[in-house]
Amino acid sequence: MAPEPILRVEDVVREFGGEVRTRALDGVSFDLYPGELSALIGPSGSGKSTLLNIVGLLDRPTSGRVVLDGYETTPLDERARTRLRGRTIGFIFQFHHLLPAFTALENVMLPAWGDEGRIDPAIRRRAAELLDEVGLSHRMHHRASGLSGGEQQRVAIARALVRDPLLVLSDEPTGNLDTVTSNEVFELMRRFNRERHTTFLVVTHDPRIAARCGRVIEIVDGRIVNDDEQEPVDPPGTTGSRAEGR
Repeated sequence: MAPEPILRVEDVVREFGGEVRTRALDGVSFDLYPGELSALIGPSGSGKSTLLNIVGLLDRPTSGRVVLDGYETTPLDERARTRLRGRTIGFIFQFHHLLPAFTALENVMLPAWGDEGRIDPAIRRRAAELLDEVGLSHRMHHRASGLSGGEQQRVAIARALVRDPLLVLSDEPTGNLDTVTSNEVFELMRRFNRERHTTFLVVTHDPRIAARCGRVIEIVDGRIVNDDEQEPVDPPGTTGSRAEGR
C-alpha cells in the first residue's frame, strides 16, 4: 500500500492586491511523502516564498486546498493553525532568526517554550542532544550573537527539529554562507533526512543544492513547470561528512 502524503497541495491560487489583482500562485498542486528531500527552485518572483508561506500555514490561499498530516487546513481558525503548525512543521530560514541575547541551547528550546509556556526537562535534553548532533555541544551555552554564520545555521537546524516535526521547510538555508560551510550545513540536513526520515522541502537558488536532492520541483510565474525525481549528485568530498565547529 502506498504511503499517505504528509502534505497535499491542491489547485492553490494566491492573489494579492485590491482592484488590480496580482496572481502569485496559479493552480499549484503537488504532494510530499514521508522521507522525501525535495528542492523547490525557480527565478526570483516565481512564487516560491509565497508557496512556502502557504504550506507552512503562515498565509492562506485565495482558493484551493492544503492538507497537512491529514488535516484540511483551510477552515481552521488561527489558533488551530498555530497548534497544527507547531506540532508538524519546523522552519529553517536564510538569516537564522535566532535571538542574539539567548544561548544556543535556549534558542533551540524556543519552539516548545513558546508553545507550552515552560521548558520541559525532556525538551532541554532533546535540545542538548541535537546541538551535539550538529557539532555544537561545546557552544551550547554561548550567546547566539557570538556564533559564526555556520554555527548559527546549525542552531537553526537543531531548533527546527527539536519537536520532531513531520516536515521541515527551509528557505535558502545556505544562501548566506560560503561554499564550504554551505556544503556542511546541507549535509547535516541530508543526514537527518537519511537517518530520521524527516521530510524536507528546501527553497534554493543554488543548483548544487538542488542536485543533491532526490526530487526537484520547479515553479515559474506561479505554476509548477517541472516535478522530477532524480539520483542525488554529491560534490567531491561531501558524502557522509559531519560538520564540526565552523
